[in-house]
Amino acid sequence: MKLTKKKIFIYLGFIVVLFLLWYLKFAKHYPKNIDLNVPSDYWGVTFSTKICKEMGLSWKEVYIAMLDDLKVRQIRIPIYWDEIEPRYQEFNFSDYDFIFDEGAKRNVKFIANVGWRLPRWPECHAPVWASVKGVNYTKDRTITMLEEVINRYKNRGEIVMWQVENEPLLNSFGKCPNGDEEFLKKEVALVRNLDSKPILITASGELSSWKRESKIGDYFGTTMYRVVWNPFFGYFRYPWPASFYKWKAKLIGMPLYKMSISELQAEPWVPNGTLRDILDKQYNKSFDINQFRANLQYAIDSDLNKTYLWGAEWWYFRKTQGNSEYWDLAREIFNK
Repeated sequence: MKLTKKKIFIYLGFIVVLFLLWYLKFAKHYPKNIDLNVPSDYWGVTFSTKICKEMGLSWKEVYIAMLDDLKVRQIRIPIYWDEIEPRYQEFNFSDYDFIFDEGAKRNVKFIANVGWRLPRWPECHAPVWASVKGVNYTKDRTITMLEEVINRYKNRGEIVMWQVENEPLLNSFGKCPNGDEEFLKKEVALVRNLDSKPILITASGELSSWKRESKIGDYFGTTMYRVVWNPFFGYFRYPWPASFYKWKAKLIGMPLYKMSISELQAEPWVPNGTLRDILDKQYNKSFDINQFRANLQYAIDSDLNKTYLWGAEWWYFRKTQGNSEYWDLAREIFNK
């Protein structure tokens, strides 16, 4: 059979498509050398009371185990609005007082994440009463809530930084209204007026250019995900090298010492349902123990200042289910 130029191009195109599918879905993209050697103050975690409850865990039990068994000493803590003001003007800070008190006893340094949009689904965590009257009303009440939170905790020495909102200008993820840059600047100005601690602003490492977010705060945090899922491709792996993040930082003129990984993927990506529901076969598609090690080294290789792991609650949940390998690896890196 004689191959025409048209057929040759079709065959070559088919081969290229197959290669790209393999490259994105099946190639591991692991770092060549995995030694996990970093300074003792490099690792931290994001801790969420909400995700503990979602998985049927006692958040206090998980939190104390994180402090005393893993020896975590750097924590990014979202202060959820619907937990501290479940009813209009009725504030209850007892849970977060406990968190900061116990952390202070162990010399933990906190990034306190405040605002309306905070980590964990559905991303926006306004109380029901603040949501039913429309976006403008919710924004007004956000300002009032921020004043309460900052004034309560601004003299806490264990809080070393405020993070205002979380990925506030990302419109492609979460059940939230579109990001509002001017409102974000208003929130930041309020926090600056109330306290002198530096301010962190975050953005998606993969879905944002960082140009707007990086100019608003004193420090900048990026997410870092390696294996994700969407309805078109299923699970796929980001193929770029760790230097990708340094390259992006250079483009926006952001010095690396002011950049941290605010959210390193250290739990499975859940297409449907919750972390509690996901089966072993499914979570291994995005986050087996080898992927955990690879993600840790990838973060190290990016040369950013610090890394806050995303998934400590799930490691503990797996431990209660008879699989402690994730928890054990975390203990290994935090106790080095």
